[in-house]
Formats: sequence, structure tokens, C-alpha cells
Amino acid sequence: MDTPDLRNGPRIDDEPGDQQLLGATLHAELLRRGWTLATAESLTGGALGDLVSAAPGASETYLGGVVTYATETKVRLLGVSPGTVERHGVVSEPCAREMAVGVRSLVGSDWGVSTTGVAGPTEQEGKGIGTVFVAVAGPDGVTCRELHLDGDRAEVRARACTAAAALVLETLTEDR
Repeated sequence: MDTPDLRNGPRIDDEPGDQQLLGATLHAELLRRGWTLATAESLTGGALGDLVSAAPGASETYLGGVVTYATETKVRLLGVSPGTVERHGVVSEPCAREMAVGVRSLVGSDWGVSTTGVAGPTEQEGKGIGTVFVAVAGPDGVTCRELHLDGDRAEVRARACTAAAALVLETLTEDR
């Protein structure tokens, strides 16, 4: 499977079968490299963890995750700085970066991935519905993408999961 270019959102379908293939591909790549993954989720509410844990044998590569829907939980569990929340809000690149770093540290995984954004029905912090940040933290630093996803609440959440898993896969397969 080619790793999609995510600058304008995922280019693979967000259908359950495609998400299963993406999850299985991600698991296989992590397994091949001997790496582990953890998830920190806000707007996706655990759906990303479901996507990455669905592959048979996923317990060899997926260590676990946390759903930090409330701002206080992001701060308390993941170590997101109150200053980051005050200056940038939770729907921001700095927050997504700190969430990914925080879950990697909390769980003890090689890689951490995070999702934060606005699924709707209304905007949040002045950010429109479909504004999503996904971040991946690993041994060499953090990669983050801002996405503007179309669709209703369920579609934005599904597309955010697809984008996050695809960004992990893209990051893993970059020449380092």
C-alpha cells in the first residue's frame, strides 16, 4: 500500500475495509521494525485505538492509549502545558504535539500519535468544523499536520483516524 500524501487530507477511503487494511499495514510495519505505538485521542474518542488494535496480533505493537476529551485530562494525564492551552487552545498544533509526546512517555512506546480537533456540531476556540491536528512523536522528534476535513461529525472523526494512522505509517517509512 502506498503511503498517502496528507497535505490535503487522506487520499484513501475512510470506509471500514480501507481502515482495516490501513491498520493491518501499520501493524505489519511496526512489527517489521520492532516498534510499538500508543494513541492519545480527543475528537476521535477511542476510534483511532480501535483502528490500530483491530489487526490480528496488534498487541505485539499497540501498547494502548488514552482518550483525553476534557482539557484538564490532557493536562493531567498527558502533560500538555497549561500555557499551551492558554496561548494556543486545545485545537492546535502545539497541543497535538504535546499530546503525542505525552502518550509516548506515559505508555513507554517507541511512537505516539495524537488527534485533536473539531468534529462539530459547532466550532470550538474559533476553529471551524473539520479543523483537525494529528501528530506523531518518535525517536527523532514530532511531525504534525493540520487538516481541514469535510463531512458530518462521524465523517470528520473517521477521516481524522485515517489521517492519523496514515501519518504514522508515512513517518515510519520515511528514509531516516
